[in-house]
Amino acid sequence: MNSFHVKSTNLRFGYRLIPKFYFYNEIVKKKHFKSGINYLVLENECEKISDGEHSHIPRKKLGEIRYLYGRNIKESVINYDPISDDSFISKKNYDSFGRCHIKQNDVLISILGTVGKSAIYKKEYVGLAGIPRHIANIRLKKNISFTGEYLISYFRSKIGKWQIYNLTTGNIQQLLSLKNLKKIEIPILNKKIIELITKNEKKALNCEVESLKLLEQAVKIIISNFNFKDSNEDELSFDSKISFMHSNDIWTPKFSSPIFLKSLKDLKKKFKTINLGKIIDITKGIEPGSDFYVDYLNKKKNDLTFVRTSDIINYSIDTFSDYFIDEEYSKTLNIKFNHKDVLFTKDGKIGCVSMLSKHDKVVCSSGIVKLSLNKNGKDLNFTQEYLFLMLMIKQIGLHSALRRTVTASTIPHLREERIEEIEIPIMDKKTIDKVSKLVEEAFKLKDKRNILINESSEIIDRELNYE
Repeated sequence: MNSFHVKSTNLRFGYRLIPKFYFYNEIVKKKHFKSGINYLVLENECEKISDGEHSHIPRKKLGEIRYLYGRNIKESVINYDPISDDSFISKKNYDSFGRCHIKQNDVLISILGTVGKSAIYKKEYVGLAGIPRHIANIRLKKNISFTGEYLISYFRSKIGKWQIYNLTTGNIQQLLSLKNLKKIEIPILNKKIIELITKNEKKALNCEVESLKLLEQAVKIIISNFNFKDSNEDELSFDSKISFMHSNDIWTPKFSSPIFLKSLKDLKKKFKTINLGKIIDITKGIEPGSDFYVDYLNKKKNDLTFVRTSDIINYSIDTFSDYFIDEEYSKTLNIKFNHKDVLFTKDGKIGCVSMLSKHDKVVCSSGIVKLSLNKNGKDLNFTQEYLFLMLMIKQIGLHSALRRTVTASTIPHLREERIEEIEIPIMDKKTIDKVSKLVEEAFKLKDKRNILINESSEIIDRELNYE
């Protein structure tokens, strides 16, 4: 236990009485000053710190201008979430609401709900975009002693999180106010270290962009074999034979939706298909319970990432999840997740898909199933990469999942036996090998990205002697 005293004249931020906050200011910072590390107040280094648009802007599923949610901001990357977000706005509305505008290289940070996630905005992979009040954008001045890349790496480090959490208010919904955000103090490390971290972050983002391009290339190869037509609107009325609904024992309108049925019809026109259950072993994740959660600030190096449905970002695992599982305790769980296991969400946010990369060490929640090919699948020349890609393509994976989803009270659910009914096209070995190689290269890049951003955060914590 650490004990110290604080003069009443030194109380800050509305006389907040949070011991950790003052321990940081009275003990940690003073130790850094003695070792030659200086701090800069964020607002003094910025051209602008502002939140996004406060008014409601109508959103739609397709369009030219992406409109981000707070949950789209993940650690060092902006996440695409086509499943749960209506993520676009019209050009007219974008032009009319100037407060939502952001510029290239702005640092975006979530300030409401899940607080403190940050990333640099790049048009190259996000496109033209706007932000709501749940996100703040930080525009740094030119020729200052640190970079945007260094800033997000500091926000992501344990000591950066410590400072952010201590400035966060709110009982039900967490808020990092602009007033408190502006007062965040940034430790300035050696110039060479800042340059190294900046280089790492740029490489990491480039890995993410290139991996998404490779996945898009693989999707295009598969899609070119079909006549899928995209549609933004469901047909509001249609009929279905009662015998069709009875034979499948699903009595929801979506199961008979012409849009979903057309995807399946287009699929079966060109190739034979096989039910997923015949080619995979399926295992449901586990819910250890909150007593076994370890938060980010207290996690040890070898603790496992606890993956919930919200922790699948851009088809990979968020290694900076909110919770982790103790390594020793994880050994007692009767389930193991391996390299190249395909993950598929079945509760809440249905149809998100990912594949574990080489360095992912995870425990997945009960809202996720892991899929691995059995002998039948391998005999068809299927690969884990091909399995992932088929489920990633919305007309094959997502449409099939949504058809079979039912809502219990308020939460959507997809039973494992319904996942096994999803039909996968049996393509020729040459095509399977071609797309599998692209997917494999994409996930090697994602793995490299995770290594780089973890390295940056560890450098900062090591230099600042975080314990």
